[in-house]
Amino acid sequence: MFEALSAGLFNGLIYAAVAVGLALIWGITDVINFAHGEFLMLGMYAAYWLYTLGHIDPTLSAPLVAVALAFVGFLTYALIIRRLQKGPAMAVILATFGLGLVLRQIAFIAFSPDYRSLPDTLVSGSVTLAGISLGRPQVVTGLIALVVVVALFVLVYRTRWGHALQAVAEDRQVAALVGISPDRVNAQVWMLGSAAVGLAGALLTTFFYVFPSVGTVFGLLAFVAVCMGGFGSLPGAFIAGILIGIIEAMTGYFVAPALKTVSVFILFILVLWYRPRGLFGRW
Repeated sequence: MFEALSAGLFNGLIYAAVAVGLALIWGITDVINFAHGEFLMLGMYAAYWLYTLGHIDPTLSAPLVAVALAFVGFLTYALIIRRLQKGPAMAVILATFGLGLVLRQIAFIAFSPDYRSLPDTLVSGSVTLAGISLGRPQVVTGLIALVVVVALFVLVYRTRWGHALQAVAEDRQVAALVGISPDRVNAQVWMLGSAAVGLAGALLTTFFYVFPSVGTVFGLLAFVAVCMGGFGSLPGAFIAGILIGIIEAMTGYFVAPALKTVSVFILFILVLWYRPRGLFGRW
């Protein structure tokens, strides 16, 4: 049981990193990026091909992938979101949803539906912690995800730039009056959130299959974590991501692996039933 619990904790840290990137964009810009999972898929394919063609291990290429996805996030905001944000909210939702469909279809055409994996990486193997045997890739990825999340928290809550983000999230017009550019902040937030999910995607290739619809799996769980945590709350998304990982692991251990996702949605419904604004509400 403790082995399953530990595995769930490290998986939860990965979910948390993906969810925090989504929560950051949602909380600051009021935009739900339904292509967030496809951004993760792009990060996974980028790391996969860097390893396959350039022999660069995913743990080493992850920062490069993060930079590439930050650029993707900037282009998404500059070319799509900024033009639609002043219009109906549904237009932005449909735009990000459509972008996700386009990216997924391009991946199907370019890479085929085949499941791909990396045979060996720098973190392959297992590690024993307190007598519990765990996969080294999951442990390393989970710990790096934790570092990334902590760094994001420090940026948002402990720096002047982070205070500017919160000012824009609170009231864009007032923020503009004191010299903060909401447009620039929005672009930076899209870059940062996309970089976080790109980094997570690169690290996931060390132990998870790469395929065109992989983003659907993680994107859905990230969306659930953000809603469960509090619709844009970074602490809420972090806690909810960890809870999802643990609930999945415990359900797989005590009940059946096939019911892992079902248990997550049951928890999701119960949380929103008792706390409609999520665990932490909105910052």
